Amino acid sequence: MPIEETVADRVANALLRHEVEYLFAQSLPSAVVLAAEARGIRQISYRQENMGGAMADGYARISGKVGVVAAQNGPAATLLVPPLAEAMKASIPVVALVQEVERDQTDRNAFQELDHIALFQSCTKWVRRVQAEERIDDYIDAAFTAATSGRPGPVAILLPADLLRSTVKPEATVRRASLGRYPLDRGRPADEAIRQAAEWIAAAKMPVVLAGGGVHGANAWTQLAHLQELASLPVCTTNMGKGAVNEHHPLSLGVLGSLTGPRSLGAQTRQFLEEADLIILIGTRTNQNGTDSWRQIPKTAHVIHIDVDPMEIGRNFEALRLAGDARESLKALNAALAERNLDLRHAARQELEDRIARCWADFEEARQPVARSNQSPIRPERVMRELQPWLDDDLTVVADASYSSMWVTGQLRGTGEGTRFITPRGLAGLGWGLPLAIGAKLAQPQTPVVAVVGDGGFAHSWAELETMVRLNIPVTTIVLNNGILGFQRDAETVKFGRYTSACHFAPVDHAQIAAACGCRSARVDDPADLADLIRKGIEADGPFLIEVMTDPEAHPPLSLFAGMDQAA
Repeated sequence: MPIEETVADRVANALLRHEVEYLFAQSLPSAVVLAAEARGIRQISYRQENMGGAMADGYARISGKVGVVAAQNGPAATLLVPPLAEAMKASIPVVALVQEVERDQTDRNAFQELDHIALFQSCTKWVRRVQAEERIDDYIDAAFTAATSGRPGPVAILLPADLLRSTVKPEATVRRASLGRYPLDRGRPADEAIRQAAEWIAAAKMPVVLAGGGVHGANAWTQLAHLQELASLPVCTTNMGKGAVNEHHPLSLGVLGSLTGPRSLGAQTRQFLEEADLIILIGTRTNQNGTDSWRQIPKTAHVIHIDVDPMEIGRNFEALRLAGDARESLKALNAALAERNLDLRHAARQELEDRIARCWADFEEARQPVARSNQSPIRPERVMRELQPWLDDDLTVVADASYSSMWVTGQLRGTGEGTRFITPRGLAGLGWGLPLAIGAKLAQPQTPVVAVVGDGGFAHSWAELETMVRLNIPVTTIVLNNGILGFQRDAETVKFGRYTSACHFAPVDHAQIAAACGCRSARVDDPADLADLIRKGIEADGPFLIEVMTDPEAHPPLSLFAGMDQAA
């Protein structure tokens, strides 16, 4: 007779088939976790229930595979909403396995019962409850398909506790398909649309590429670099697109978006978008931060938009529609451009390179007083300057939301296409920097990972220091401690002329918190000590925390603060 398995066994077998290595969970659903661990899937047990989803997100961004998080019904499920919402906005495939109350307890006010379908509908692509044991493989495969196909994103599958313990006979046919990598499908636009785009590019006088996070999601770096070189196109990126091109390439404009205030690169390079007669958008949602409140795309410019999500094309700017996977679309576009006369583009190249070089030189000159400052408290720009050389060693840099993201994207310079900078810019919630870094490190254990977080955001996640110590996950955490909620204080000051009492914190010694968890740590208030401590952290064989006492008056050069900075 066929050996009967439990539904939990079948879930674990399906996870193996879909190449799942890690299950981000806190023991629940216990039946699934036990079955997964028995099959060699490693449980990454976090301390705070809203951190597991962010860890799965960071893992997915770097690995190219689906991140899988598991949670108990009720409170744990509700705490999945923020990280799943980030993954939804950022187009990251995450599968959430959520335990439900037993089927005969539904709608009886069972312990921690909640309408999880209603809960997850706004923050996932797809959510289903499994009711029949024999359908479990259908639903697991459907969940992975939903997460990895089209525009990738999070899904939730609800598993009643009694169903997981139930036995089920093996399927009559053996399933072999692995659906755990993304993009699952790689469609491309029609030839006619590709030809039209190629003609526009060949004829344009001042074309510019604006590349977003979709380039990373599609692994389209090589194709974008070829487009840049083939058609002599200047390329700027959004925050999430940073690293999509080599920022040392003579036609690279760096990150633009809202980083256009005094002492920013964007103050120099925004002229290229303002003057553009053609803008090629690649893998970007044209969101507020990526376009400086939708002001950077001239109304007079033609727009070509490549995106895997047809609904994003034309959302904010009417465009020639190239709906499809960024890698395949760029391959086709490059092939079409290779057959066209690009003399106009090549003739403009030297002048473009000279202008762009002057922009970078002016930026470097403008930031030298702060990037090389020996003052204490320490300027964050000085911290980024000391971190910069490590990018030559294939470093992955992860930032928390708010100012941490802006220091990373605006002050570091990517050294090659495909350099990974992870910023939670989908929904941009505080506290996600550290768990994203943990997931990123697990995805590529041999690659050094540095998390840059502010003291405000770090307070949301510092319990995960124990997780890193317990599981020996060697992430270097740089805490920029200025004692305030910096963006909140500065934005309120600009808008209202004053700020609320929540913006200042009591003094906290984060290095001592780390030490109490068994994590090596150091506190630094002299910028001369930064380089050696960063080296020790990155070369350490375990987690290492560096607390940098930073200047509370320092803020990134955002357009919101331009008037205030110019008056200073």
